[in-house]
Amino acid sequence: MPLGLYPTPLHPLTKLSVDLQTELWMKRDDLISFALGGNKIRGLEFLVADALEQKADTLVTGAGAQSNHVRATAAAAKTNQLDCTAVFWGTPPDQIDGNLRLTKMYGADLVFTMDGERASVDAALKKAAAGLQIQGKHPYIIPRGGACAIGALGHVMAVYEVFQQCQDAAFYPDTVVMAIGSGGTYAGWKVGLAALNLSWKILAVSVSRPSQEASQQVARLANETAGILGLPQRFEAKDCPVLDQHIGAGYGIPSIEGAQAIRTVGHCEGLLLDPTYTGKAMAGLMHALDTGLITTNQRLLFLHTGGEPAFFSGDGHWLDV
Repeated sequence: MPLGLYPTPLHPLTKLSVDLQTELWMKRDDLISFALGGNKIRGLEFLVADALEQKADTLVTGAGAQSNHVRATAAAAKTNQLDCTAVFWGTPPDQIDGNLRLTKMYGADLVFTMDGERASVDAALKKAAAGLQIQGKHPYIIPRGGACAIGALGHVMAVYEVFQQCQDAAFYPDTVVMAIGSGGTYAGWKVGLAALNLSWKILAVSVSRPSQEASQQVARLANETAGILGLPQRFEAKDCPVLDQHIGAGYGIPSIEGAQAIRTVGHCEGLLLDPTYTGKAMAGLMHALDTGLITTNQRLLFLHTGGEPAFFSGDGHWLDV
C-alpha cells in the first residue's frame, strides 16, 4: 500500500566528511513524503497492505510515547480508513508533545500500560486486540516498533533503492551505519545485501537492547524475512553484530554523546538528527572513527531514519549539556 514517494535523496555530507576525515554520505529517509517521514513508513506499506487483505478495520501497535513507528501507524491508519489503537508503556506524560501529539492528532486511541517495562506493551497489544474483538471489530496487531518479517520487507526494498542510487552516483560504500531499536531495519538490510551479493558491512548502533539480545532479534527477523522471499540465506546472531555502548541512560533518553553529535551535524550540514535514534547512531559512528573500529579511508553511508518530532519533545535542556 504505497504511502511515500521514492527514492529518497542520497547525497554526500561534504563539510562533515572534512571534519571526520572520511567520505560520508547520507540516505535521507527522514524526507519520506508521508506523516513527517522516517523509514518506519517503508515497513508500514507492507503491513497496512496485509491488514487490508485480512479485512482488518483497526491497527493495534505500540512502543514508547515518542515512538516514530506509532505516529506513522496512526497516520497510515487514517489514510486507509482504519482505526488505530496505540499502546504505550508507562504512564501518561504531563505534557503531550512531539510524536505523541501527532499520534493523538491522527485520531489514535491512546492506551498506557502503567508499567515502565518496555515489554509490557507486548501483552497489552493482545489484550487491546481481544477487547476490540469483543466489540465486533477486526484488529490487526503490529508488533512493538513494527519489528516483524512483513515489515522488514520494506527495508529489503530500501537496499535495492540505495544500490541503484549508489551506482548512479558512482559511490560504493564500505560500511552502512544505522541505529537499531526493534531490529526490523537491520534485518531487512541483511537480507537485501545478501540477495544482491553486496559486501557492504553494517555498523549497527543500539539505542535500546544489549548487543547479544539485539543480534539474536535481528537474525531471527532476517531468517523469517528471507523465508517469505524464498531466499536460501540463513543468518546467525554472530552475523549481525551490534554496538551497545551508546544507549546511554536508556531508550528514548538523550545522551551527552548523542547531543554532541546532533550539534556537530547541525553546525556542519544544517541537518537535524533526533535524540532517540540518529543522534546516538551518529555518536557511534564518530566513536568508531576515533577508536579505529572504522578506518578513515572507508566510504560510509549513514541512514537517516527520521524521528525529528522527538527533538521537539520536552524542554530541550539535554541539548545544552
